[in-house]
Amino acid sequence: MRGGRPTPFSQLRPLGSGRAVWYQHPGRTASGENFNPNGLTAAHRTLPLGTRVRVVNKKNGRSVVVRINARKPAKLNYAIDLSRGSARVLGIEGVGSVAIYKARARVV
Repeated sequence: MRGGRPTPFSQLRPLGSGRAVWYQHPGRTASGENFNPNGLTAAHRTLPLGTRVRVVNKKNGRSVVVRINARKPAKLNYAIDLSRGSARVLGIEGVGSVAIYKARARVV
């Protein structure tokens, strides 16, 4: 973020794109924390736990930074599984088309 403006997506490192779905998982996540369906978290097949990524809804341009805290099954053909809270911010009901970028570190 420079001067209070978010970094343009063209300057972020792309990690992929594809379909996203939201999930509700009772219990603990792969990172060992209790799952919060309203949190800004996601599950990914290969990204390290704790990684922060910016997910952009291709249909409406909304974006959100989420933390990877769970693993998604390899058999599912989705790029990322979003918590219910993350999907709501993006305006995704069911399945949506998204782009995924490496989130920039916050400057404190």
